[in-house]
Amino acid sequence: MARVTGLGHVGIYVRDLERMVAFYRDLLGMRVTKQNWRAGVVFLSANPDAADHEIALMRGRPSADDPRLIQQISMSVASLDDLRAFHRRLVADGYRIEGVVNHASAIGCYFFDPEGNRTEVFWVTGRPCWVPTVNPIDIHQPDDVVLAEVDRVWRQLRDVPVGGRMPEEPATLEIARQS
Repeated sequence: MARVTGLGHVGIYVRDLERMVAFYRDLLGMRVTKQNWRAGVVFLSANPDAADHEIALMRGRPSADDPRLIQQISMSVASLDDLRAFHRRLVADGYRIEGVVNHASAIGCYFFDPEGNRTEVFWVTGRPCWVPTVNPIDIHQPDDVVLAEVDRVWRQLRDVPVGGRMPEEPATLEIARQS
């Protein structure tokens, strides 16, 4: 039976992205690994060789009085088949699916838990990609078709260095911007 293998990262809504990046980078010593300032997204990792990000900072927290802080909670799975099993189980149990997307470095299934928290289960593809990208994908296609699509996106973005700025693509972070 499919199960999560660990916490991958936490997305946090922030009001002051620059200040929050400085806190995690300068005080805690994390490294910026992915960024799109125009879209209001910065990813950080304590160990970029092991995980391309553990913290995702997203502009979007409306005010100090709004308790909505968590943008998403993301957990890893061991295989593409496990990801498919979770997707089928979530659909069968009636959970609201936000989307299944190809990040090149991972494929994620975004859904909402019983209390409405955005949650992701993801499978790491083994293709290092330092660009925060979101492309819809049908994971129920044959493995070779799914991996060909992962590779297509990865080839477009693979030359962006760790912490490099991504090409400005307005639709790239649609899920990250949704509230």
